Amino acid sequence: MDALTALGVPVAAMLTAVLVALAVDHWLGEPAGALHPVVWMGGYLNAVGEMFAPAHDTGGRDNAAFWQGTLAWCAGAMLFTAVAWLLQSLILPLGSFVAALLLGLLLKPMLAWRMLRHEVAAVEAALAVSLDAGRTQLARLVSRDVSQLSAQEVRESAIESLAENLNDSVVAPVFWFVVAGLPGAVLYRFANTADAMWGYRGMRSGRYWEWAGKWAARADDVLSWVPARITALGLRLAAPEADYAGLRAQAALTPSPNGGWPMAAMALALGVQLRKPGVYLLNARGRAVEATDTPRAIALAWRALGIAGLLCVAALLARESVRSFA
Repeated sequence: MDALTALGVPVAAMLTAVLVALAVDHWLGEPAGALHPVVWMGGYLNAVGEMFAPAHDTGGRDNAAFWQGTLAWCAGAMLFTAVAWLLQSLILPLGSFVAALLLGLLLKPMLAWRMLRHEVAAVEAALAVSLDAGRTQLARLVSRDVSQLSAQEVRESAIESLAENLNDSVVAPVFWFVVAGLPGAVLYRFANTADAMWGYRGMRSGRYWEWAGKWAARADDVLSWVPARITALGLRLAAPEADYAGLRAQAALTPSPNGGWPMAAMALALGVQLRKPGVYLLNARGRAVEATDTPRAIALAWRALGIAGLLCVAALLARESVRSFA
């Protein structure tokens, strides 16, 4: 057997599985909702969240909601990760080629690059029809209120979403697959989905998440820390001619400890301003975004994805080289 990596997956099988997952994503896109593991994760999170998240602000620290949310998160994470571990354990003895093919098919639902770029491009296409159409399309991508956004702000939000989700929907799942095999990718996707559904300060969908979703938000922060910075590095290397001075300071302007890195790198790479009204303004010295910047951002994200993938592969091969000499 080849040198072993994450949870017993051979290096060649792991790299092939990533290529298979990306190829399936490119040609076929997302599986049907009834067959999509992330939809199952969302169903679990929605059902259990309604059991413990209060329907109003409880005032002050809510230990009961915090611990119930923590336990519910851990139970879901263990359930989905255990299933992934079992499937991977059953697949590996089938041989490297078959294992790589099946692992790639199982990894694919953890990735959503085709859907992401299509949704972002659709925002620009909708803006060409009308501002209201652009706002409606953007609402599919972001959780913020879009009803008062200008055309420029709609465009900025779409590019921000592209940059942030380049990490969340592609780079981070691949990173955790490289680190810990299929269970690693599934754990990350569960954590990211939980953060999207529970990780809010205040009310959302009739529930108060300040304490009930705190663990989910922090877990996603921890698991996204390294991949977010790899994504930002990929964007930097994809547009080396840009001025990235102050990238760290720009990233720190956003409330998220991770999301600001790819968003700030994208703003600097394109030379444009990106903002969330009343919250932050990235690259204040940049110009206003234009319609042509959306396809530029998608093309840049394509290149950054390839570079980030190569960085993950290089790290994997370097680790195996060190092991072989140990």
